[in-house]
Amino acid sequence: MLFFKTHTNCKIFRGSNRSIILDIQRQDYTLIPNSMFDIIELLNKRKSINDIKMIYGLENEQIIDEYIEFLNSKEFGLYVDYEEFDFFPEMNNTFEIPSNLSNFVIEISAFNITNLKKIINSLENLMCRNIQFIAYEELEINQIKNILTLTKNSDFMSIELIVHYSEEIIKFIKDIDKYNFRVTELLIHNSKNRNKIIDLASFPITFLDYKINNFSHCGKIGNDYFSVNKEKVLESLNHNSCLNKKIAIDKDGNIKNCPAISQSFGNIKNTTLEEALQHKDFKKYWNITKDQIDICKDCEFRHICTDCRAYIEDPKNQYSKPLKCGYDPYTNQWEEWSTNPLKQKAIQYYGMQELISKTD
Repeated sequence: MLFFKTHTNCKIFRGSNRSIILDIQRQDYTLIPNSMFDIIELLNKRKSINDIKMIYGLENEQIIDEYIEFLNSKEFGLYVDYEEFDFFPEMNNTFEIPSNLSNFVIEISAFNITNLKKIINSLENLMCRNIQFIAYEELEINQIKNILTLTKNSDFMSIELIVHYSEEIIKFIKDIDKYNFRVTELLIHNSKNRNKIIDLASFPITFLDYKINNFSHCGKIGNDYFSVNKEKVLESLNHNSCLNKKIAIDKDGNIKNCPAISQSFGNIKNTTLEEALQHKDFKKYWNITKDQIDICKDCEFRHICTDCRAYIEDPKNQYSKPLKCGYDPYTNQWEEWSTNPLKQKAIQYYGMQELISKTD
């Protein structure tokens, strides 16, 4: 008897109206009908192709053949004998990283710059992997040099800079690697009608026309942010895809899960990051997965999408759908989230009217 087995690097998830195959090796995805998902589940339970045809009846035999041939042509699996199933063990879906923190965000201010050395020492002690510095106003080049110098000999894997536009920044870009080669991304905001001609850089540079005034710019959901890679998918299956192992310091030095979340776990002037992590409520968002979040749990994209607990449709429900998502998994349609009448109450609650008008 002939069987078909999907490759272990192909993760398949069912949505309300359609399903998705995540090809982790190729870092790509393919949308499929839910009827194909049901066939794949039977195939992976060692049901032979003939047995499946008997279950669905002769009238569906051609469709089943087309489904399996599609999977084979896309190299999502292969034909096997019954005994060969054991040659393809399932992927281990657990997620672990050898550090206490994976991501850190800090809003740059005079107060935080004063405490930066202390902060970086704590981050290294906690084996943090990635850092994002964000400045809402213009920085002096010496301030940027100080940030890069203090992090130069660290073990951080990546440093992202989000800065306000200035001609001095544009001129300094070519020298960033000399101060710190760990910079992996630079975003420059408030750059409308400004010079954007830059020398070749070793990292991607993004220009935003509008000015970022606070962290409410974050949390946007869209297919531009989808990420199909093993680490992200496994993290999403086990933890929150935004806040897991994340810590932040706002412009006033308050230690938080995210700068946009109101709850604080102390201030850096008298509380260390290590102490904040020990607070009983600090990790309450870390294990909220997309399979628990309203509407998201019915979405085919849920495990390649990011999440946001800072801005949600119902601020009183921590399992509410992200406010800035305009996708409807029940109709498979995208729409502009900010104009949805059902979201206006939450938009007013978070005071986002000005932000929306600036980014329109």
